[in-house]
Amino acid sequence: MRSRPLARLARLAAVLALLGTAAFRAEADVPKDPDWYRSAVVYGVIPPRFGPHPLKAVTERLDDLRELGVDALWLAPINPTDDPGDVSYAITDYFAVRADFGTPEDLRTLVREAHARGIRILLDFVPNHTSVGHPHYRDAEARGRASPYWGWYDRDARGNVRHYFDWKHLANLDYRNATVRQMMEDAFTYWVREYDVDGFRVDAAWGIRQRAPGFWAELHRHLARVKPGIFLLAEASARDPFYVRSGFDAAYDWTGELGKWAWEKVFDDPSRIGRALDAALSSHATPMYRVARFLNNNDTGERFVTRHGLATTRVAAVLMHALPGIAVVYTGDEVGAEFEPYEEGPPISWVDAHGLRPLYRRLAVLREELPALRRGSYRRVAVPGQPAAFAFLRDAGPAGRALVVLNFGGAARLRLDVSPGGPLPSWDAIAERDVPVRRAGPRSLEVDVGEKEALILVGRPVVSRGGSCTSDGRAGSSRHRS
Repeated sequence: MRSRPLARLARLAAVLALLGTAAFRAEADVPKDPDWYRSAVVYGVIPPRFGPHPLKAVTERLDDLRELGVDALWLAPINPTDDPGDVSYAITDYFAVRADFGTPEDLRTLVREAHARGIRILLDFVPNHTSVGHPHYRDAEARGRASPYWGWYDRDARGNVRHYFDWKHLANLDYRNATVRQMMEDAFTYWVREYDVDGFRVDAAWGIRQRAPGFWAELHRHLARVKPGIFLLAEASARDPFYVRSGFDAAYDWTGELGKWAWEKVFDDPSRIGRALDAALSSHATPMYRVARFLNNNDTGERFVTRHGLATTRVAAVLMHALPGIAVVYTGDEVGAEFEPYEEGPPISWVDAHGLRPLYRRLAVLREELPALRRGSYRRVAVPGQPAAFAFLRDAGPAGRALVVLNFGGAARLRLDVSPGGPLPSWDAIAERDVPVRRAGPRSLEVDVGEKEALILVGRPVVSRGGSCTSDGRAGSSRHRS
């Protein structure tokens, strides 16, 4: 029989070997580029919408997601819950996989197969609050101050638990409690070490900031030691520089008002869309490439295509992909899926009845292939007299420029107040075709743009690895990203 010290050393050696294997696998399959997210397409996954065996069903679609140009999957919370449904943020165990989603081995297989395709895995993690069905909360309720978990929850002066907003089934954790902070650090670390995930979308990151602002920087330092290049996305406004200064790589495209999507009303009135977008993009508190932009997510309710129609959706998709920042595509966006995220429903039909998928694929390819879209600066271009139009320049210096022209209204001849600065940008990289562009003066161009049409104009044809696609969805061939 081995002595206890030797047994402990053996266990430690086994753990280190496991961690070494995970680190090697991540290094081999997913290159450690700390700036990978600068041109990333992150795909939000509601596992049950993929099939009756959710985690296995997501794994089965990895080739399609890779072909779409996806760089990372953001999985809706996979932790056990006492709030059954497609998506739940009422967590009862931070260290387990929901049984109705699959087994731990199903998750390991998903991560392994995603990494083999160059796709990262991000977990939606919920550290701000637990469900009132969590064993710790139930113990505190049953035993009162005699419970070791009484002090785990945030309470008012009378000892009443504070809740996430006014949702009585979600109890806020008290991050002034060192034991809570350590437990949550252990929980984040568990998923990195045991499953080799690449990062987290952190739910209600703003809530913990209110109670323990130093926690995020401490957590990031710890996770970066466990897995260099770990990615953290804050569900909090990018208009507050606190989050990227505290270890987060990016934050949400919200206004300064909690939970308010910056683009929420932008597309309601085409006659003021230019001014509305200017206001939505006005903040410089966080670098633009650190902003997560989306048309849909778990909290936007009715889908964008339902509210605004197919034609506007196509132009808005070009806008989202052409701006600096992370482009978030949510479950079924690429086929025009219409559903409410928090309602149970059947799996998505992946039949692309609207012809959107080739457009999403093409835009992902251009974010990779055009240096101007990948790392170029952003400058607004005025479109006088055309309030339904919006234009901007992405400039990567000698590597190239891209002039993005979006028309959310009827067909029009647009004058763009921009200097060509070299060859006329007359090649539409979306459709891979020449577009008539004329000089209208020493510092302006003129271009005819169709109704609800979008152009990404560059100075010369792009030798592309992906198929061409017009902004109305017509497409040529498409190939896997190398």
